[in-house]
Amino acid sequence: MNADPILFTFRRCPYAIRARMALAYANIHVNEHEVDLKNKPQDLINASAKATVPVLILADGLVIDESLDIIRWALNQSDPDGWLRAALKHSANDLIHTNDHEFKPILDGYKYPQQSEKKDPVYYRDKANDYLRQLNSLLMNNRYLLADQISIADIAIFPFIRQFYLVDQPWFAQSERQQLQRWLGYFLNSALFLRVMKK
Repeated sequence: MNADPILFTFRRCPYAIRARMALAYANIHVNEHEVDLKNKPQDLINASAKATVPVLILADGLVIDESLDIIRWALNQSDPDGWLRAALKHSANDLIHTNDHEFKPILDGYKYPQQSEKKDPVYYRDKANDYLRQLNSLLMNNRYLLADQISIADIAIFPFIRQFYLVDQPWFAQSERQQLQRWLGYFLNSALFLRVMKK
């Protein structure tokens, strides 16, 4: 009997959250190792030169150390609800790329203004508005970001919007983002998210 894959993770990391959600959805059992980011285990460093979470080590020794690659690997094992629908591939890839490469640096500045160039959270909050409006507009047309069913885009992006929301919840609750609030609320209260966030 093959051993379960090993997942190095950190509970609150959005990259790790989205990987855990995909693994749980695909019903892939993993042996989770919660990482102390200030004292990273040698096994993690040996497995991946980047030594950032998440890192998945399969039973055959294959190492997958990018969250999106972990998600795609999991969905290729089992995808009962079609999160990887081919028709949405390009739209999903574009939206995730915007999230990971344009929104994420803004999110970091908003969360940690004292470590940022501008030192002003409002500057980063305002800078995020175009992206938040884009997501809200997409959700006016569909229940989820790209369709009326969940896709990889929803799972890949949700943990980052959650982090943004947690910085200033009253501001986020403004009425101009009603569809985005609804979408966020759905995932925050979903059995899948609550399952992967259990301590």
